[in-house]
Amino acid sequence: MLRQLQIRPGQVVCDLGSGNGYHTLRMARLVSPTGRVIATDLQPQMLEMLSERALLESISNIETRESEVDDPNLPESQIDLVLMADVYHEFSFPAEILKKVYASLKAQGLVALLEFRGEDPEVPIKPLHKMSKKQIKLELEANGFRLVRSFDGLPWQHLMFFGKLTRE
Repeated sequence: MLRQLQIRPGQVVCDLGSGNGYHTLRMARLVSPTGRVIATDLQPQMLEMLSERALLESISNIETRESEVDDPNLPESQIDLVLMADVYHEFSFPAEILKKVYASLKAQGLVALLEFRGEDPEVPIKPLHKMSKKQIKLELEANGFRLVRSFDGLPWQHLMFFGKLTRE
């Protein structure tokens, strides 16, 4: 999954809904030495755990931001890639979040959406924690994004990449 994100040194990437930083720490190494990762989460305790883990691993290019249910608190027009790993289906206000994410992206920026496959009954996750490709595409396109590419090589999840519908 990480390889498919095509993260490069110097980029500004976001782990939206970072939790304790599983993906954040890996992405921080990939954008080093001049890039940075913005990690957002609703739970300040998760961001504290992430900061502690980063300190233990001597990673200093992570910025944590506490998000709100309708606002991930991202800077405008600065982000190359926003990763939403198994979090989009949890949003109470998806349209509001997507509007803020859209504003945070650079003109060529991308959203990488990772969600458990709703079409596959063999994926051992409750249905309310899954999404179909059709549902993902419908929701993101309704909020100003267009599907750029997707990767179907993961055992249980969709990985879909969206860019801005109108490039600035």
